[in-house]
Amino acid sequence: MSYNRRRFIEDSMTVTTALFLTSLDGFGSANRLPGNEAKGFDLKIMAPYWGFNGNVTDFCQKAKKDGYDGVEILWPSDQVTQKALFNALREYQLSVGFLCRGDETEPGVHFTTFQKVLAEAAGNAYQPPLYINVHSGKDFFTYDENKKFIDFTIHYTQKTGVPIYHETHRSRMLYSAPASLPYLQRNPDLRLTLDISHWCNVSESLLEDQQQTVDLAISRTDHVHSRVGHAQGPQVSDPRAPEWKAAVAAHFAWWDKVVALKKEQGKTLTMLTEFGPPAYMPTIPFTNQPIADQWAINVFMMQAWKKRYL
Repeated sequence: MSYNRRRFIEDSMTVTTALFLTSLDGFGSANRLPGNEAKGFDLKIMAPYWGFNGNVTDFCQKAKKDGYDGVEILWPSDQVTQKALFNALREYQLSVGFLCRGDETEPGVHFTTFQKVLAEAAGNAYQPPLYINVHSGKDFFTYDENKKFIDFTIHYTQKTGVPIYHETHRSRMLYSAPASLPYLQRNPDLRLTLDISHWCNVSESLLEDQQQTVDLAISRTDHVHSRVGHAQGPQVSDPRAPEWKAAVAAHFAWWDKVVALKKEQGKTLTMLTEFGPPAYMPTIPFTNQPIADQWAINVFMMQAWKKRYL
């Protein structure tokens, strides 16, 4: 990399840090939401392992140091990583949520994998998960093929006591607002991880014309992925930048409703700060260098949520 290009990246990161400190002031106590809060409400904010450049021990140490309550991580298939993870969770006193999924294109094989991974994660011998977030089914499976995943998770939660949430995620069963509507209408026990950035991307909008579906999804939400999307992508370049003010405001308006509902109900809400690395994060051409600091953005989201909702 040339000196000028390296200098440009370093200068850009310096400016980003300055914007970060300034933008945090905008989420002070003046933005804290009023409202009724029943006894029992709790907010647990989780750190994403996705994109972290280090092992699970280093990750847990940094998450604890920066103020997270726990971590969310794809269920590790190998026992060495499992042992290291659970040792670190115990050492740093962190909660854990797991991501589980199948990826096969044939529905039967996919469902078998899904069941196996869920059983491993929920029944692990080390530490019960706070929840399990699932990427369920596929956008090209039929309704009945996808419904099997819903029926299984509802039964499995009743059996084990482990909450299981279906993520609103592209390429999956709940990939868009209109595709999700029949599942929400016909399966009243379906519980969600609301990552509404995906719906914005698929619909090329901030969902202004689909408010009824969004409200129904909010009423079923127990876990949030607080990434900010926009009409042309699932992740804005940096939520602290003024050009994304409208997208950030729209997402906080949705999250306000989720939090208000959980406060009224006196229930726990979990949230993952899920701004991702390249290629979710835009990069500088010819360098593949991210244009912002992923970890700093996620810490910003954690602190913004604490200021606004706690």
